[in-house]
Amino acid sequence: MLADIVDAVIGVDTHRDAHQVEIAHPTGTSIATCSIRNTSSGYAQLLAWIGEHAPGPRWVASIEGTRSYGAGLARALTATGILVVECEQPNRKARRGKGKSDPIDAHLAVLTALQLPADRLPTPRADGDREALRILLCARSELTTTLTGQTNRLRALLRDGDDYDRELARGRLNDATLADLPRRTTADGATRDQVIRQAEIRRLALALRAGRRDLKANHSQLQAIVDDVAPGLTNQPGIGPVCAAQVIVSFSHPERCRNDAAFAALAGTNPIEASSGRTVRHRLNRGGDRALNSAIHTIAMTRMRCCPTTRAYVARRTAQGRTSREIRRCLKRYITRQLYRTLSTAMTSA
Repeated sequence: MLADIVDAVIGVDTHRDAHQVEIAHPTGTSIATCSIRNTSSGYAQLLAWIGEHAPGPRWVASIEGTRSYGAGLARALTATGILVVECEQPNRKARRGKGKSDPIDAHLAVLTALQLPADRLPTPRADGDREALRILLCARSELTTTLTGQTNRLRALLRDGDDYDRELARGRLNDATLADLPRRTTADGATRDQVIRQAEIRRLALALRAGRRDLKANHSQLQAIVDDVAPGLTNQPGIGPVCAAQVIVSFSHPERCRNDAAFAALAGTNPIEASSGRTVRHRLNRGGDRALNSAIHTIAMTRMRCCPTTRAYVARRTAQGRTSREIRRCLKRYITRQLYRTLSTAMTSA
């Protein structure tokens, strides 16, 4: 256990403006507590404070929100060589009978770390290229949602126009159509609602063209970073830059998951026992990182359509009496294992 190999544990309850910190013995007995500002000077103050109160040189910090309010502190402690462990927010069961306050949460962070196996520590996710991919994926999700809403509104406006506009609404709004719509003018004697409709059509067409350009630029940036982090990953069947980026973001770094089974549990693709009596079966895992699971599902569906090897596997399993859901579950587990081995090799070499 972690308690057997450290001299002190630092538990941190993070907030926007200030962090509550407790330093404790490996037995869980509190040594001292303090509160620091969420600033660089506050981090320096904390390091000096730890040096004064720690009973030995082996420290570990258990921090809540290492990718949120505690991101700056986690980076500062990691830069000085202190092992940082990601601590989950206590649930109601852990809080029962203890109350809720910042010192209590800091102490619970200490106790949570002490109960962890030393070889399975949840280290914070990586920065650098992984963080760049995460930002681009968030931006892509926002762009996609916005473009979908703008496309629906533009089709609704065209549907209320004349026969030509209604025909445009039924078809595909390609780049040529979007380039032509802003150039249209209203006829003399047009009513106020016709003038306003055309002005809104022009605004939405220009916004859609700009949004599509942003999506293309986002796609190019994802491809460039993925090729640097994991060369050759997008050459595998069914894996495009978007799915590859999500897999890298969830994988983070080789030390995050100890083996492919742990990565499958993270992705929600590991089989869950659902046997009873004479029935022996497994079911889908509906937990884990659902964004990663969605990316692996997209890869699996693409391979089932386009990859000859996967199509032969599906045909063989169908002949054995497997349902399509069971085949997808098995296929996603195989893909997860392949992705884990590819990323572990590529990122360790880098």
